[in-house]
Amino acid sequence: MASVKYKNVYLKDYNTVVGPLEKESRLRGYDEALDDYYFHEKTFEQAEVKMQNVVIDNILKKNCLKTSEVDLLVGGDLTNQISVTNYSAKNYSFPFLGLYAACATFPESLLVGANFIDGMNCKKVIAITSSHNLTAEKQFRYPTEYGSPKPHTATFTATGAAAVLLTKEPGKIKIESSTIGTPIDMGIKDANNLGAVMAPAAASTLATHLNELKRDVDYYDVILTGDLGCVGAEIFKEFLKRTYNIKTKKHLDAGCELFLKSQDTYAGGSGPVCLPLVLFDKILMMKKYKKILIIGTGALHSPTLVNQKKSIPAIAHAISLEVID
Repeated sequence: MASVKYKNVYLKDYNTVVGPLEKESRLRGYDEALDDYYFHEKTFEQAEVKMQNVVIDNILKKNCLKTSEVDLLVGGDLTNQISVTNYSAKNYSFPFLGLYAACATFPESLLVGANFIDGMNCKKVIAITSSHNLTAEKQFRYPTEYGSPKPHTATFTATGAAAVLLTKEPGKIKIESSTIGTPIDMGIKDANNLGAVMAPAAASTLATHLNELKRDVDYYDVILTGDLGCVGAEIFKEFLKRTYNIKTKKHLDAGCELFLKSQDTYAGGSGPVCLPLVLFDKILMMKKYKKILIIGTGALHSPTLVNQKKSIPAIAHAISLEVID
């Protein structure tokens, strides 16, 4: 069974840093924003490391935590060998588990952290993720300076970092359950159409989650997928209807909800930080959603395998959140 219910796991606190384009977007609850992509560092990679350190430091400071009180740091990013998170983690004395699920890394980190807490192995876990437009684009596509044109199906990697504190202590946001996704490969080879690559995985995970937990799709006030983008979001709804006979009007996609149309980000936002930024800095700010299902979606490819004309598998992990009044 891929789904697990939790008894006493709470998302006690969160902190976000956003990039220069994101601070002009639809977000309104972020804690700090970058004036430029360098964040007063020499390289974009060092800027992303600094973003992670800032959100971790803010979590520690806000909750009066010593590093010795954190049982586990878990998370990842998009760079090769999750090097950004590795360099960030080395600045602390936390036990560390590095994760990679591409843009599904955030819910995967919550899932891993929640299982450690629910299993009574940890009392306090920090989950972390980030992405930076100018580190990810040059790795998976082309450097911005190259000037390569993009099709309308492409997405725009969001810049930012998010950290959360998971504990057993009752709070306002409960992690109620989770579902581990299954890799799905529909034979698509186009790295500029990752919404289409990931949409079937998101649909599969949602169907599994509802089936295993015996729930109707209307159980949730909102279903927030990761970064399918506006093209992938439409494919997701159509695939969900045709394959699983599930229809919903409560679906939102973080990639579609992040940027304004005037910001010209093609099919919308992407990156591991896209989902948590929209969740924390928009969805939770609205106060009307009490039962929230987030489904992070990730394309599990590399530039090497894409250049070898291999198809792109995808994964999606789900986390059920309950906002307690």
